[in-house]
Amino acid sequence: MTHSAPQTSRKTDPSHAIVIGAGLGGLAAAMRLGAKGWRVTVLDRLDRPGGRGSSITQGGHRFDLGPTIVTVPQGLRELWSACGRDFDADVTLVPMDPFYEIRFNDGQTFTARQDDAAMQAEVARISPRDVAGYNRFLKDSEARYWFGYEDLGKKPMHKLWDTLKVLPTFAMLRADRSVYGHAAARVRDEHLRFALSFHPLFIGGDPFHVTSMYILVSHLEKAFGVHYAMGGVQAIAAAMARVIEGQGGQVLYNTDVDEILTSEGRASGVRLGDGQVLSAPVIVSNADPGHTYGHLLRNSPRKRWTRAKLDRARWSMGLYVWYFGTKGTKNLWRDVGHHSIVVGPRYRDHIKDIFIRGKLAEDMSLYVHRPSVTDPSCAPEGDDTFYALSPVPHLGHDNGVDWATESEPYRQKMLKVLEDRLLPGLSDHITESLIFTPDTFRDRYLSPLGAGFSIEPRILQSAWFRPHNISEELPGLWLAGAGTHPGAGVPGVIGTAEVMAQLVPDAPARATGAPTPAPLPLAAE
Repeated sequence: MTHSAPQTSRKTDPSHAIVIGAGLGGLAAAMRLGAKGWRVTVLDRLDRPGGRGSSITQGGHRFDLGPTIVTVPQGLRELWSACGRDFDADVTLVPMDPFYEIRFNDGQTFTARQDDAAMQAEVARISPRDVAGYNRFLKDSEARYWFGYEDLGKKPMHKLWDTLKVLPTFAMLRADRSVYGHAAARVRDEHLRFALSFHPLFIGGDPFHVTSMYILVSHLEKAFGVHYAMGGVQAIAAAMARVIEGQGGQVLYNTDVDEILTSEGRASGVRLGDGQVLSAPVIVSNADPGHTYGHLLRNSPRKRWTRAKLDRARWSMGLYVWYFGTKGTKNLWRDVGHHSIVVGPRYRDHIKDIFIRGKLAEDMSLYVHRPSVTDPSCAPEGDDTFYALSPVPHLGHDNGVDWATESEPYRQKMLKVLEDRLLPGLSDHITESLIFTPDTFRDRYLSPLGAGFSIEPRILQSAWFRPHNISEELPGLWLAGAGTHPGAGVPGVIGTAEVMAQLVPDAPARATGAPTPAPLPLAAE
């Protein structure tokens, strides 16, 4: 991996492409561009690849900062294959069984597995009358998978007609109904309604308003399973960086991009935070579209993604994440697996607090990640590594949360929930602690309003209505990552690069049949 700062380029290499951001979407975009013959330079402000999928090691504990699971491994295998590489030779995936356990406030539990018989039995145990409805829900989920994931999710959607012509299918599949609304139409038990509808929270969506197209996640789990990458998602990101370098590209860290430059009405390069300039005819931004259009293109005219439009957009919720290490707990809490969801006493009203009212509630629901039960490399021997994630309001609400004041009281409330519901005696074992609030997401990842997942995936902020993979504002600029089509989540951001690659031409050398140029050093000023 390259860590040195770039020098100002004097001359534009017609086969040079720049990718802003080394998140999973940006790395996948660079791999796709490399496969098309481009010599790619990836620029990132962090000290390692992965963006929100990177990690921090503290006191011997590796904290995976963002995504923790892989649900569609063939998407990664296809990406590697497009680059002439074997994903499984670079990354080890371990299937999870069970996927996760949900613990409800009244003591009920729901354990998700891939095995059909086990899932039928689990539903029947909770609510025998809902087994038929559950099976119907799975069929609904599969239909939406084929249409929403395998069809629309793999096509560019930058032309309005492409959205208009599928409106009849949207209507037939009841895309107007919310994810929760669809679950409620199929099952009556509230535990099952939660278990079938909470998934949009992991891509930044309100289950009571996000289109029911997103119930396709249930089919993804059933068909492909839930996997963990040994070494965490950071291991995937590091492997992606190695592929890019093997293609002749380079990944530069600790490098801020301040502006996308233009020449003769098209993107021509970038200006770095220290004033240096890099030139390229192809620019891909893996930065949040709000940052791309609101800051990186601040000196360029914009017709659609103006500041006013960005301010009117609905953004995903914020995240409060407590990363902590524990001493001597490897054989403690034996009933707590790799993934747990601890559900608070409220569902609908709590979601409304987060997304609509912008209120930091007293109660909370938590996703708890304990990778050390699967991957010994993330903690010292005999110890555990955890993170506990709570959805919270983003920073843009009128009654915004002052996290400088509220962070520690909120951690104490979280600690009490964890001790009461999942990890008794936790406070006696904690050795390391790290907190991310929406302030951290704003400052570390340049996320507008500290949002955890960019623009919320509501129906009128999806497909054509979402920032396009090919910029409608500036020729020569393309977008990848959670804020563009098809959206957030590991499969989604990997998919944004696949869609983008359909729109970027082959590099000039490749297009003319000449060999792809070897990597060139950046010229000194």
